[in-house]
Amino acid sequence: MPRNTEAGAGSAGTLGSGGVGGAPEPSSPVQKVWKPELYKLQLEAPAPCPLRCQRTLPLPPAKSTAEAVEANNLAGRLYGSEYHGLMGHLEAEQLLANARDGSYFVRRSPQSDGYYTLSLRFNKRPKHYKLLHKPGVGHYLRGQDKRFDTVHDMVADGLINFHMQLHASPIIQQINQQTKNCYQQSPYMTLNGRKLRALSNELGKASAAKESPPVEEKEQKQLEPPPAADPMPLVYEKPHHFKVHTFKGLNWCEFCANFLWGFTAQGVKCEACGFVAHSKCSELVPPKCVPDLKRIRGVFGTDLTTMVQLEPHHQIPFVVRRCVEEVEARGMLQEGIYRVSGFADEIEALKLALDREGETTDMSETAYGNVNVIAGTLKLYLRLLPVPLITFQAYPSFMAAGRTNKQTEQRQLMAEAVRRLPPAHHSCLQYMLEHLKRVASHYAVNKMNEHNLATVFAPTLIATPQHMTNLTEEIFMLSSLITHCKTIFAGS
Repeated sequence: MPRNTEAGAGSAGTLGSGGVGGAPEPSSPVQKVWKPELYKLQLEAPAPCPLRCQRTLPLPPAKSTAEAVEANNLAGRLYGSEYHGLMGHLEAEQLLANARDGSYFVRRSPQSDGYYTLSLRFNKRPKHYKLLHKPGVGHYLRGQDKRFDTVHDMVADGLINFHMQLHASPIIQQINQQTKNCYQQSPYMTLNGRKLRALSNELGKASAAKESPPVEEKEQKQLEPPPAADPMPLVYEKPHHFKVHTFKGLNWCEFCANFLWGFTAQGVKCEACGFVAHSKCSELVPPKCVPDLKRIRGVFGTDLTTMVQLEPHHQIPFVVRRCVEEVEARGMLQEGIYRVSGFADEIEALKLALDREGETTDMSETAYGNVNVIAGTLKLYLRLLPVPLITFQAYPSFMAAGRTNKQTEQRQLMAEAVRRLPPAHHSCLQYMLEHLKRVASHYAVNKMNEHNLATVFAPTLIATPQHMTNLTEEIFMLSSLITHCKTIFAGS
């Protein structure tokens, strides 16, 4: 029987209390599944800023004054106060000359024939586009397929695309240079490998039952050598059915692991199995669509805000709640809790169960006697979040607070940093810190004080810069958060 390997350990683990095998996690940051660079670039894109009209609208050319007034009223209803009426090219550029990037307004060009003009500023330069609107369809630019409910949404999406074209070309070039060989190392396979094997086995059994050979043939086949072990024993081809999709919330490509940027038609999604990808990446995905995977796509690797929106009655994702409850019920006195790893295959089995069965998953001591498996699954869930609990935007504020020497000022700055977090991240971080504070209160037995817990969780909870290995400041900051969590969150 092959020896069971352990998560986060390259050799056999030492015996922890209760006789459970385990090993300390490595001190270096854990490997992330998702790539944050494009997401961080989107955050840096200029925001839309409508320029409100401060003048009486000039009347456009019309057969009568009444028709001209009605034309202005119609445009006002469509575009609001950012409609500036009849305006030429040079006047539009003068209006944008002193505005900040992201500024925009709508005008009617003297030469227009059934369209309006969207004028905006990006990278200190003006841009002009023919703007159209169709009832029931929305706003769109001439010659483009994307449709928007508001001009504000259109400008926001456009500014992000301009920003990506300007700053993300090396990453986009890497995406375009990928090959089909990248599939085996993709997030899709990383997150769903065990599920795919399980579904493949189920399909294999069903196929074998349908095509069971006669007894004589079975006996003859027993003399033949068995085939080599294959993690995906059932080999079949079924093309994916990719369609352009507008994703709600934050989503990442399951082929290249990069962010799907923009606000509409960001990528494609397989209607059969749910595979999400950039349009270019979808061309490299092999024809191995497994429709049954759609019903057990699960929650690991899903954006936290999106996850909480699916559970409107709970502010904390069920995976976090269930794991914390189980650790507090039977792991508070476990020596090295969260530092000692559970067995990798048991953590994967629990992950699959949580994806399949959701909140009803049996996580009792009977099902998972090693509480380190529960703790390891919680860390895995938090590690796979595309945006960490302490987000990329809030990270600098937390670090600045941690560098402050005066404790009173430090707590005040940390309270301000906490308020910068999105609601889902704020609630979940508070829940986790209060839990870790309770774990640390049993330090005399479990040997895990605030600093030890911060050492384990810093690479998981914090949006650390890529390739950073020295987390001394992050650990100190997180240790302070755990120690003073009640005070820090009291006013937030």
